[in-house]
Amino acid sequence: MAAAAAVRPLVTVQSLESDMSTDSTPTVALPDVMKAPIRNDLVTFVHSNMSKNSRQPYAVSKKAGHQTSAESWGTGRAVSRIPRVPGGGTHRAGQGAFGNMCRGGRMFAPTKIWRRWHRKINVNMKRYAVVSAIAASAIPSLVMARGHRIESVPELPLVISDAAESVEKTSAAIKVLKQVGAFPDAEKAKDSHSIRPGKGKMRNRRYISRKGPLIVYSTEGAKIVKAFRNIPGVDICHVDRLNLLKLAPGGHLGRFVIWTNSAFEKLDAIYGSFDKPSEKKKKYLLPRAKMLNGDLARIINSDEIQSVVRPTKKEVKRAQMKKNPLKNLNAMLKLNPYAKTARRMSLLAEEQRIKSRQEKLEKKRTALSKDEEKAIKVAGKAFYKTMISDSDYTEFENFSKWLGVAQ
Repeated sequence: MAAAAAVRPLVTVQSLESDMSTDSTPTVALPDVMKAPIRNDLVTFVHSNMSKNSRQPYAVSKKAGHQTSAESWGTGRAVSRIPRVPGGGTHRAGQGAFGNMCRGGRMFAPTKIWRRWHRKINVNMKRYAVVSAIAASAIPSLVMARGHRIESVPELPLVISDAAESVEKTSAAIKVLKQVGAFPDAEKAKDSHSIRPGKGKMRNRRYISRKGPLIVYSTEGAKIVKAFRNIPGVDICHVDRLNLLKLAPGGHLGRFVIWTNSAFEKLDAIYGSFDKPSEKKKKYLLPRAKMLNGDLARIINSDEIQSVVRPTKKEVKRAQMKKNPLKNLNAMLKLNPYAKTARRMSLLAEEQRIKSRQEKLEKKRTALSKDEEKAIKVAGKAFYKTMISDSDYTEFENFSKWLGVAQ
C-alpha cells in the first residue's frame, strides 16, 4: 500500500461552505490518466479536424453571373470576344458578361455544397488527444502558460466536493468559484469581452472573449448546469462526454479544469490505467510514454548505464585517402619500383642538358680579341663590295633609265 501511495499521490478534495465539518481532510487518489504522455502535435491535429465537423455547407447560386442573354460580338469590331449584354440605352448594354474577370460575371470554379466539409478521425487518435488534454490540465505551468489565472487556487488538479452539483443559483455558483480561488479566471473571461477585429463583425460573430474554467460533473441532470451556464467564460461538461474542443480550446493544451469528487473518481473507470483496461471503452489501455524520466543526460551518465556500455574508442581508424600515382612518388613506387630509377635518370639527363646549353651560351658570349674583331670587320667590308658589284645593272640598257643613270 505504501508503494502504491508513493506511485499514486493523493489529491485533496476542497470542501465548500455547505459541506458538513469533519476532522479529517478528504483525499482522492490521482487517476492514471493524469500521468499519460502529452502529445501537443496530436491535440492540434485532432482539434483542427474535429472543428471542421460543425461547418455549414455553403455555395454561390447556380444561376449567379449567368442571368443575362449575352453573346459575343465576334471579331472585326475592335473589341474583345467576351460575351456582351444586348440592348441599348443603359450602361449595362455592351458590357462584358459571364466571365470571372467581368463585373457581374460568375466566379471562377463556383463553390458547391458537395465539397468535403467533414473529416473522419481515428478513434484511438481522438482518445489519445483527450487523454493528453486531461494530463496537461494537471500541470500548473501549462495551465498558466495558456493564460489562466490560478494564483489563488490551492492545488492542481482542483477537485471540489460533490456538494457543488446541487448548487441551483448563479449567485451560489459564483460563491463556489470564490471559495476555491477560481473566480479571478472567470472575471478575466468576463473583462475580455470585446468586439472582433475584421469582417467577422458582419458575419454573426461580432464579440469574442477568453475562456474561463471548465467544470466537470458526474451526475446526469444535475442542477449545476443551470447554475454555472450563465457565468461568462465558464463551461460545463459531463465526465462521460469529455470533449477535446472544451478541454483544449483552439487546440491549445492546459485548460483550467475543476472536477467534482465523483467525476474525478470516475476517470479510472472511463480511461483505465497503463495495465488495467478501461471499463467503458472496449480493450482500451492508456498510451505509455516512450520515456518515463525526461532527464536523458542523467540516465546516460548513471553508474548502471556506464558500467555496461563499451569504453570510448581512443584509436580512430580513418579511411585512407587514395593518392594519385602520377603526382605522388610513394604511390607510384608501390605500383612500379623502377619508377625511382627512371625519375633519377630523367633528372640527371635534364641537368646534363642544362649544363651543356649553359656552356655553349657562355662560349658564344666571351669577349673577342682585337685581331678577331679586325678580321670580322675586313670580312664584312669585302662582303659589302661583293654585294655592290653583283647588283650593278648599269651595263644593261633596259635598267639604265630605271636606275636613273645618265647615258
